[in-house]
Amino acid sequence: MFSVRLSQPLILLCLLTREVLCQVTATVAVAAPSAAPTIAPDLVSLSIELDRWTDWSGTTSRNAFTFNALNNLGQITGAPPRLRIGGDTEDRTDWSPTMKFSTATFDPPTANTPYPEGSNIILGDGFYQTAQFLPPNTRFTWGVNFKNGNMTDLYLQAKSLLKAFTSSAVTSAGIMLDYIEIGNEVGLGDPPRHVSSLQDYISRWTSYATNITGSFGIPSTTSHTKFWAGAFAGTMWTPQDLFASGGILESHAGSLVTAYSQHKYEGGFCSGAAGLLQNLMDKNLIRSNLTGLIDDAAATRAKGFEYYLGETNSDSCHGIPGVSNTAGAALWTLDHALHASQIGITRLYFHEGVGFKYNLIQPVTLTVSTTDGTPLQKPLPPHVQPQYYGAIIAAEAIGKGTTRAVELTIDNERISGYAFYSGNRLARIVLINSQAYLATTIGTRPSTLVKLAFTGSGAPTKMVVKRLAIAHADDTSGLTWGGQTYETANAKVSGTLKTTSANVADGVTISATEAVLLTF
Repeated sequence: MFSVRLSQPLILLCLLTREVLCQVTATVAVAAPSAAPTIAPDLVSLSIELDRWTDWSGTTSRNAFTFNALNNLGQITGAPPRLRIGGDTEDRTDWSPTMKFSTATFDPPTANTPYPEGSNIILGDGFYQTAQFLPPNTRFTWGVNFKNGNMTDLYLQAKSLLKAFTSSAVTSAGIMLDYIEIGNEVGLGDPPRHVSSLQDYISRWTSYATNITGSFGIPSTTSHTKFWAGAFAGTMWTPQDLFASGGILESHAGSLVTAYSQHKYEGGFCSGAAGLLQNLMDKNLIRSNLTGLIDDAAATRAKGFEYYLGETNSDSCHGIPGVSNTAGAALWTLDHALHASQIGITRLYFHEGVGFKYNLIQPVTLTVSTTDGTPLQKPLPPHVQPQYYGAIIAAEAIGKGTTRAVELTIDNERISGYAFYSGNRLARIVLINSQAYLATTIGTRPSTLVKLAFTGSGAPTKMVVKRLAIAHADDTSGLTWGGQTYETANAKVSGTLKTTSANVADGVTISATEAVLLTF
C-alpha cells in the first residue's frame, strides 16, 4: 500500500462542512509493486439460489436477459462471471426420474420476505442441462444436498449433474463444472445445523464425497472438476479447523479439495431490522468486516488452495430495503470486491435470488414489490439493479489479460483508491467517494480533489476520466456509467459514451457518492 497524507485540520474541515472542496494527494507507483496480487478477471461472480435456477437460465431456450447481463461482463474481461448454484435450497432438493426440469413449493410470502426461498425442490435431468444456455466458457460450482443424508438421492443428483456437464451441448460451449459443493452453511448456529459437531460434519462429508467420486470417478486427481470445502457462515469453524490433522483432507475424497468457500455478509435483515445506507457504504466498516478473514485466507492459500467468498452480499436474508437495492450499494459492491482482492480472497460470489433486494440482476418479470411485498401497479420486467454497475466498473478496471492491483492508502474516511497494472505498468486507477449524498441531504454536494503524485520513471501526463453518475445514494435506478445505461429491456448498454481527457497534474475531482475510472 502507498501512503497519502492529509493534514488533520483539513480532514476535520472536510468532515464538518459541505461547502469546502477538500484535497488529498495520492502517491502511486508507475511500476507494479512486487507484492501486488494478480486479480481474477471474474473477481465479481454470482451465487444463485438453486430453487429458481431455471428462471435465470431458461428451460427450452436461454433467458436472453440473463445471458446478456453476464455476457456484458465477459466481453469486458474475457471471462464471464463464474456461477455457484446453491444456497439454503441446495439442502432442500430431491431428484426424480419423472421430473423434466424442476418444481418447488414455497412458504407464504411476508412483507420482509416477499420472495421466499423454496421449502422443497424436485429436480430432473433438464435442470442441470440448462447450464448450456449461459455464455460460452462460463464456469460453475454446483451444490448438492447434505442435509437429508440419503445416499441414493445424492448419487442420483450427482449422476444427473455430471451427465449434463459431459453433454456435447455444454462441452462444445466451453462451459465447465469447476467444483461440487456438498451442503450449504452446515454447522451454522448453536446447536450446529444438520450435524452435532465438526467431526460429525467431516465424517458425513467424507462419506458423501466418497460416494460421488467412487461411483463416477469424478472428481478425481486428473479431472477438471474438484470439490470445494466449507461453505460455512460465520467463524464458528475455520479452514484451520477443517484442514487440521485428522480433518477433511485425510481421505481420498478430501484430497480432491482444491478450494475453500467462506460465506460473509456485511450485515443482516433476518429479524427485519432497518439499516443505514451510510453504514453500508462506510469505508472503515467495509474493511473491518473483512479483516477477520485475513488469517483464514492465508491458511488456505498456504495449503495451495484458493480462498473464495462463495456467498456474499450486503445484508443476509435477501437485503435491507432502501439500503441493499440502492445506488450506494453499487459503491459498496465495488469497494468490497476490490478490497477483498487485496487480502487473499480470489473471487467473490454475490448471492442472488428471484426478487431478492440485493440482486445485481433481476432475471424475470416481478409482480410484487421486492421491498414490502405489495402488488405492483404494473409488472416490472427483467432489469439490472444498481449493484450491477459496481460489477461493470470492477470489470473495466481489471480489463483483459494479466492484471495486478494495489489499494492506495488514502488518509480520508470517505475516499478509497486502487491502482491497476497491465503487465508491470500502471494502466488504470479507480477512486470511490463513499460519502452518502441522499435525496434528503441539504446543502451543496461535497467533493474532493485527488492529486496524483507518481514514483518511478515514465509517469503519465494525460488521463481519460470516466464517471459513475448517481443523483442520490438512495436512488434505486437512473445511474449512468460514462453517460451510458445498462437499465435497458435487454441488459445491453445504451447511450453515447462520455469521457473527458485531462492533465494528470490537475488531479481529478470526485463528488460524494461517485466513482471514477482513470485510464492512462
